Amino acid sequence: MDNLTHSFVGAVLGQAGLKRTTGLAMPALIIGANLPDVDAACFFWLEGTEHLAFRRGITHGPPALVLLPLILAGILWAFDRWQTRRGTRPEARLPVRFGWLYGLAFIGCLSHPALDWLNVYGIRLLEPFSSQWFYGDTLFIIDPWLWALLIGSVGWSWWREKLGGDQRPIARGAIAVMLAYIGVNGAITWLDNATRGTMTEPYPRAYIAAPLPLTFWRREQIAQLEDGRWISSDWKGSDFGYGYANSDQRQCRLPDLTEARRTNSQLDAFLFWSRAPFASRAADGSVILHDARFYDPRARDRFSVALPDVECVELSAG
Repeated sequence: MDNLTHSFVGAVLGQAGLKRTTGLAMPALIIGANLPDVDAACFFWLEGTEHLAFRRGITHGPPALVLLPLILAGILWAFDRWQTRRGTRPEARLPVRFGWLYGLAFIGCLSHPALDWLNVYGIRLLEPFSSQWFYGDTLFIIDPWLWALLIGSVGWSWWREKLGGDQRPIARGAIAVMLAYIGVNGAITWLDNATRGTMTEPYPRAYIAAPLPLTFWRREQIAQLEDGRWISSDWKGSDFGYGYANSDQRQCRLPDLTEARRTNSQLDAFLFWSRAPFASRAADGSVILHDARFYDPRARDRFSVALPDVECVELSAG
């Protein structure tokens, strides 16, 4: 998920009562909820599609989820001691307990992969023990409905607290609604996968029900047919097959790229990350690799790799 969502999940956990456990609890929860995304620094040293294979990996796995909160708790504890020595520590701040700081930072960090798992990009939850990708296919990566719920509840609970009231019921109610919302979306995806959406003929050999932005109750139906073609469609009744990765792009047979991966780091990273790879014909007759999950014209260039030395052998449209 996006970092605004991660931040407000940390904030609503604090407003639900966890911030009363120790001083600097809110920074521990909010920063902790974003901490696994330190892997975004890979953009400074990786090029092209290489970041696709690096993201949501080592910093989202079990060792990192133990060590990153420990580092954060140590920094916050040292910051509190530094302010105390300088005489700038706020008088209203609760005593800082290192154990609680670590526990809250750990909770914040755990919320991060739990949310990231919910979309179609995927996450390597067991890295470095296993490089397997896991997919929840439940929420779009940016969910305005979740934003509205979290921002509204945190703001309302903060205002109620300022007026001398108890903010915890508001935040706890928001958490319950958030979990129910995720559950409903999970059920929609499960049902779509179970029925293969509206597709009956030809039956797909691979299928992804991808959540859509804003209209959370709908799914983009992404399917691979027996001939190897990938097609996609918005859910609009029975018009499956009129989507991005269909007739507007001539698809090629996916060649054997085993040898090419050994010398092409861009290709190797793309195929390691890709869940639904397919090849399309470039203007010069060569091949461009895409992923059917990210073939929207507004995003496809960021999720593709060109193979200028590979000739396109087109798939039959029938």
